[in-house]
Amino acid sequence: MSKSLIKGGRVVTAVDDYIADVLIQDGKVEAIARSLAVEEAQIHDATGLLVLPGGVDVHVHMETPMGDGVYTCDTFESGTKSAAFGGTTTIIDFAQQFKGESPKLALDRRLADAAPQCCVDYGFHVILTDANADAIAELPDLVNHEGVSSFKLYMAYPGVLMVDDAAIYKIMRKVGSHGGMVNVHAENGMVIQALIEEALAAGNTSPKFHQLTRPRLMEGEATHRAIRIAELAEVPVYIVHLSAKEALDAVVEARDRGIHAFAETCPHYLFLDNSQYDHPGFESAKYVMTPPLRDHHCQHELWRGLRFDDLQIVATDHCPFCFNENPMGLLKSKRYGQDNFNKIPNGAPGVELRLELLYDGGVQTGKINLNRFVQLTATAPAKMFGLFPQKGTIAVGSDADIILFDPTKEHTLSANTHHSNVDYSLFEGRSIQGKVEKVFLRGKLIVEGEQWLGSAGMGQYINRTASGHIL
Repeated sequence: MSKSLIKGGRVVTAVDDYIADVLIQDGKVEAIARSLAVEEAQIHDATGLLVLPGGVDVHVHMETPMGDGVYTCDTFESGTKSAAFGGTTTIIDFAQQFKGESPKLALDRRLADAAPQCCVDYGFHVILTDANADAIAELPDLVNHEGVSSFKLYMAYPGVLMVDDAAIYKIMRKVGSHGGMVNVHAENGMVIQALIEEALAAGNTSPKFHQLTRPRLMEGEATHRAIRIAELAEVPVYIVHLSAKEALDAVVEARDRGIHAFAETCPHYLFLDNSQYDHPGFESAKYVMTPPLRDHHCQHELWRGLRFDDLQIVATDHCPFCFNENPMGLLKSKRYGQDNFNKIPNGAPGVELRLELLYDGGVQTGKINLNRFVQLTATAPAKMFGLFPQKGTIAVGSDADIILFDPTKEHTLSANTHHSNVDYSLFEGRSIQGKVEKVFLRGKLIVEGEQWLGSAGMGQYINRTASGHIL
């Protein structure tokens, strides 16, 4: 049927909280009222359930090359199916420009890979690694005609992904002049490289040295530097996967001065700490992501940042590699770095768990309220990255991306029950309260309990609008 009626649920957006019926017609929200009677509509009883906007995850890495032939283990199909089961109906992935390549070619390559596979709607940030004059000249066309309003730059991984400060400034100026935004991976890559070399020279090869060679100070320093360059370039800057108090302090200071500095954090930084690197043997390789997990004090500061809007978004940085070599092979496994922490593929899974973890550990514990929960997982990412009001809210005329969420249902997280290709979970055995029960993508029911009703290729590419000029 082209009509669906969600009856009697508690509708929660970033600003509203009420009991109502929601009518879906032709993929859009057609009407919202206290009580609706509609002929020939598929009825979904939402009594006792939360009716939430579909989640928007603006930081994921599906079937992504990581150098040396290493790839993340989720395809666009498996990764977006996993996202859907977790209540995320829109993702923004990355299109990486390789040395000497056109940014537009990088985007076209990823679009060709994603289109036949994606189970939810999607967009792309473009990663720039070669800031030559021709590449920079292409950026306005990507913003104005290709639906790409954000570009990612790395201050880490010298010789592979890192661009220097001059290139950062040039790209920021060009992007900012067309209302775009720059996302920055903020770590001091050159100093970190020196620390890595010191550790390896001393014979320190175990996974815990990943954490010890990427200190909080170097995240804080790079975050401060990125913000200052953006201030000079007069462009909004967005710090990805912020983990350290020192980095958050730099964002807070800038925002207090009226600078357009924004940042995200991730569930693993909110719920796990650096004690995970004390596991014996290779076990702690599961927690090798960049930046690494920090101490409990940083967690406290991150929660404070979420409450007071110094951190605007919770994304996942879903970047999955299997822990064991089989069945995905060594090049999709943490085992690639068995004898050298610097070769362990950086990244961790999480796209399916974001909403349920944040509800259980944030809303249930009183750290954030329901409206803030929706703001962090759907509305703010949609607004910041040019998707709102098509995505990120429940309003007449918006896409009918809707979750029915049971706030009382208890369950246990496990790799045995998630839908990603990855063979482990960061949160194995953790009992939580709150579960996604039904998921609608543009009005089509794609998840019902444990039943998958969606299909590969049903996701649509979303042309995103620019963030806007700084005046």
